[in-house]
Amino acid sequence: MKLYSSKHVTIFGIVVSAAMLSAGVLLTALVIVPGAVQRQLTELPVRGGQVTATTAITPATPVQYTPTLAQLLKPGDLTPDELNNIQIYEQVNKAVVYVTTVTTQYTWFYQAVQQEGTGSGVVIDQQGHVVTNYHVVSGADKISITLADGSIQEGTIVGADPENDLAVLKFNPRGRALTILAFGNSNSLRVGMKVLAIGNPFGLDRTLTTGIVSGLARPLQTEQGFMIRETIQTDAAINPGNSGGALLNSHAELIGINTAIKSPSGGSAGVGFAIPASTVKRIADELIRYGAVRRGWIDVDPIELFPQLVDYFDLPVQKGVMVNAAGPAAQQAGIRGGDKAKAVRSGRQIIYGGGDIIVAVNGEKIESITDLYNALESTKPGEVVSVTVVRGSQTRTFNVKLVTAPSQGQQ
Repeated sequence: MKLYSSKHVTIFGIVVSAAMLSAGVLLTALVIVPGAVQRQLTELPVRGGQVTATTAITPATPVQYTPTLAQLLKPGDLTPDELNNIQIYEQVNKAVVYVTTVTTQYTWFYQAVQQEGTGSGVVIDQQGHVVTNYHVVSGADKISITLADGSIQEGTIVGADPENDLAVLKFNPRGRALTILAFGNSNSLRVGMKVLAIGNPFGLDRTLTTGIVSGLARPLQTEQGFMIRETIQTDAAINPGNSGGALLNSHAELIGINTAIKSPSGGSAGVGFAIPASTVKRIADELIRYGAVRRGWIDVDPIELFPQLVDYFDLPVQKGVMVNAAGPAAQQAGIRGGDKAKAVRSGRQIIYGGGDIIVAVNGEKIESITDLYNALESTKPGEVVSVTVVRGSQTRTFNVKLVTAPSQGQQ
């Protein structure tokens, strides 16, 4: 499974014309060649969050055929589903923008080389806030946002959340009345429901594709190694450049942000993934308000266990997160940090042996720092979590009050 933006893909147009000229046929093939920058996405088993069949569905009326459309089309010319597609596209396609980034990379001879990347974004308010994927704008020196009228606006990053592969951008509307997308209820989705995707695949602005919800609560690993626990799987065609674009229901509501595809070739293979609107709204609200997502964190300096460390200290478990040092909140709860008398150097890091080894949070198994991030992803500072640790030959559980998570580089 691969995560792509357009900068990872090269498109070759191959024009084939030979013996078929007599028939007046011209064939054009698009060959999709994955670029050098690719990250493998591991397909994992579904876990948690599945909606049971007994959950009630609130009836809603899809966007209906209107008289304005009758000026061009006769009702009998198209099916109700086609009319629904057309109406939705005409109503909201201008809310999807074209995001272009410029990043600077350096050659072996320290020569600066600019590289352009493209993706999609969704306008969510009249102030010019745009939701997109973090991997679309990560490391960008310059961001441009192209609106439906063709105007190009300078974009700035309001905030980003790598853990959910989301970012919020902003541009100056300059008095425009913007087309925006309203958030739908992604929690009410069922497998088989109709969905529509609008984005900019291969630079083809505001392209519409349709499909269904193919699966729910699919775990998805990001480029940064974080696990998004529950994404929407769809067979609507999603290609490089669709990242950050809109996944809609039949009521023209935003139910997800298209994020990744699973494909051996890099093109659409009918297996795409979108971040649910419930997650997008929660993260976007915090990014707009605070510039960051405020999460809870266990007040410790964590060290992920690795084989050499396990052997050196003869640890009783093979996997988990060792407490190198415990802060005041963790100490107050009873968690112990490492002993400075048992210091060992690993690269540039000094590790103190003898600290507790975290193996579960709120009953959820912890085998890595990524697991720890995931277990605390939806928590807030001040909340209390149950932390299970291994201390020598004993297993203990403590109730720990969470502190505000520092930036990821500090954890």
